[in-house]
Amino acid sequence: MKRRQLIAAAAATVLAVPAAAQGGFHTRQLRIVIPFSAGGSTDILARICAQLLTDRLGQTVVAENVTGAGGTIGAQRVLEAPADGYTLLAGTPGPITINPQLRRVSYQPLRDFEPVAFLGGSPAVVIVRKDSPIRSMRELISQAKASPGKLSYASAGVGSFAHLSAELLKWRAGIDLTHVPYRGTAPAATDLLGGRVDCMVENYPSVQSYIGSGDARVLAIGTARRSTLLPNVPTVAEEGVGNYESFSWFGLLMRAGSPAAAINTVNAAINDAVRSPELGQRLAQLGVEPVGGPPAEFRRFLEAKTQETGELIRTARITVE
Repeated sequence: MKRRQLIAAAAATVLAVPAAAQGGFHTRQLRIVIPFSAGGSTDILARICAQLLTDRLGQTVVAENVTGAGGTIGAQRVLEAPADGYTLLAGTPGPITINPQLRRVSYQPLRDFEPVAFLGGSPAVVIVRKDSPIRSMRELISQAKASPGKLSYASAGVGSFAHLSAELLKWRAGIDLTHVPYRGTAPAATDLLGGRVDCMVENYPSVQSYIGSGDARVLAIGTARRSTLLPNVPTVAEEGVGNYESFSWFGLLMRAGSPAAAINTVNAAINDAVRSPELGQRLAQLGVEPVGGPPAEFRRFLEAKTQETGELIRTARITVE
């Protein structure tokens, strides 16, 4: 099934779930600001949420792409709107837990945003080209230790999820891989499949098509335990690298100070859908595991991820020019 068909199917699933209690708060159009361009996984998930909330709240929810600066321009746009509960941010690691620790931004995420709803997330996967002589995660680690710096890894750029996921692997495994940054996932994957770099540690949805076609082979997955997305793939920890977990998340946030009634209404709508097996199946086709949970739990998750990311950036001495 093509990606566009998956989006439509997921939206249809959302519409099929019974409407949640509205709580009497939202009485006019809502807006979800998507801090990345159309067509990517953030855009797709945000538009699924927009359809879900339109159905559940009885109000139109529009999605708007506001791109630039690794997602920070879109985040700033939400902070420029009133804290009235009608403007949401489609949140991902970039503008919330990564970029504010690498670049000078005009906001502090955990102070200026209120976590609202945790839709789900996607694990990192360690991949090689289909004809790579490296057949397992243990072989990759063994070769990297035998010849430090000889093996290379591609990423979507300095400070990207792929870059940090690979640096975390290097740190936890005690190995040295040479970083080859690109301007996006597509050119990085092209060079991986062409044999110009040896491996890649990327968000599963971003490389799902290459895995599905057989052009790329998965060595391990970055979840704490085996994932239902790739049940036959071992975790990085199973392959001998302890304390490794890399998980890209997606959720909705509002400007701090937004009414509790607005936060709770959106949270209830998202959680009700997350409990639907049908929506879970559709998200799985997009490479996403549903999560859900209360706003306070989402906040604790973001606090932990912010701390972990900061520690990695300092340890690996990651900087952007």
